[in-house]
Amino acid sequence: MSAIVWYLDRGAALLTYPALYLAVLTGILYNTASFGTLHEAARRVHVELSVFAMLVTLLHAGLGVVDAWFVLTGQVPEPAYSMPYFVGGLAVGVGALALLVVAVLGFTDPKRFERPWGPRVVHSFAYAGFAFGTIHAAAIGTDVTGLIRPLLGPSLVLVVYVLLLRVLVLRGTFSSAASRQ
Repeated sequence: MSAIVWYLDRGAALLTYPALYLAVLTGILYNTASFGTLHEAARRVHVELSVFAMLVTLLHAGLGVVDAWFVLTGQVPEPAYSMPYFVGGLAVGVGALALLVVAVLGFTDPKRFERPWGPRVVHSFAYAGFAFGTIHAAAIGTDVTGLIRPLLGPSLVLVVYVLLLRVLVLRGTFSSAASRQ
């Protein structure tokens, strides 16, 4: 039974991170028309991608709790790394989940958070949740360590680049610099 839970948990995790990544990336592109075709594509898929990402995140969280219970109660062998590292990785995962749930609550019930809890603040929670999720994936995703350097690093650089580009466009810095040339 514990092996089945572990495989389902890992499968959910392997779906969760790319789904959250795409939800963040399309969210950055969603409200910035100057991204052109990428903006239009993001407007078509962002909400659905975000809902899917949250559903698989909740699945992974539920299975992760059961899997962690098996480890902490000694029903399965400890992971190859130390228990404090395992517990720390779990704590970061719980933090990521909490931040993402706040973002989802803000999205599903906009009146729940009156000012200053506007969309920017709620999305900031989503970005922070994604950052915590990234740390969680890198810390506990020991079965995918071969992907961390070649895939995780460059993909995070892309998200940061697009986010910074969006900030520059929204502040007019990028467009005013282009118009001066």
